[in-house]
Amino acid sequence: MSVNQSAGLLGNIRALFYYAGFYPVTIIYSLLCLIVTPMMPFRQRFKFVTTINYFYIAWLRICCGVDVKIEGRENLPKEGAFVAISNHQSEWETIYFQLLIRPQCVVLKQELLKLPFFGWALKLLEPIALDRSQRRGALKQLLSQGKDRLENGIPVLIFPQGTRLPVSERGKFNKGGAMLAVSAGVPVVPIAHNAGYYWPGKSFAKHPGTIQLRIGKPVEAAGRSVDEVHTESVEWLLGQLDQFDAQQQ
Repeated sequence: MSVNQSAGLLGNIRALFYYAGFYPVTIIYSLLCLIVTPMMPFRQRFKFVTTINYFYIAWLRICCGVDVKIEGRENLPKEGAFVAISNHQSEWETIYFQLLIRPQCVVLKQELLKLPFFGWALKLLEPIALDRSQRRGALKQLLSQGKDRLENGIPVLIFPQGTRLPVSERGKFNKGGAMLAVSAGVPVVPIAHNAGYYWPGKSFAKHPGTIQLRIGKPVEAAGRSVDEVHTESVEWLLGQLDQFDAQQQ
């Protein structure tokens, strides 16, 4: 057996143990959330529903040896809403970011809300669920609902690449986050990570290591053009991703 085959086999075994705990706990906790939280105020409901994420992250460390190192936490605004944008490589960021930014409203594809248990509980967090087949309507929905969330002091999280991509691919970063930030007059906070090396987005296997997550300084949007805000925030993201890749070589 080659080294790569051995690593792949071990990665699958780790993932098997991880999901053996992940799915039963998710089903039980999702049902509890559906019973307990619908009448709660949003902020209280968010805290309750996402409490399970602490288990997910701890269980991932125990079963798969995956940890995280954060740089730039001080760059997250202490007050006021903002638009956070990040690269999309893994399912990990959708779990961890709910612990990093509390509360938040995430922009996602509406199909996720149809997933049994997980999707039902996710709907309780009032995400902006877009129909990606309706591009013009999706943008209008993002700007309308996103501005409403921001005016209520809720940060909005967007993955501008639109879908999970392998670590070596960059794809296209759409301008929705910059458009929303400029429209609402709030900053953009770029967040970069390399989770795809340890929890690949389209792979069952999990690999031990420490995920690096870096939070950039807020990019001011008030009084600036969409292109200026988009270019500054995405260039920072791409620079961090290039550094992550260089470290893995």
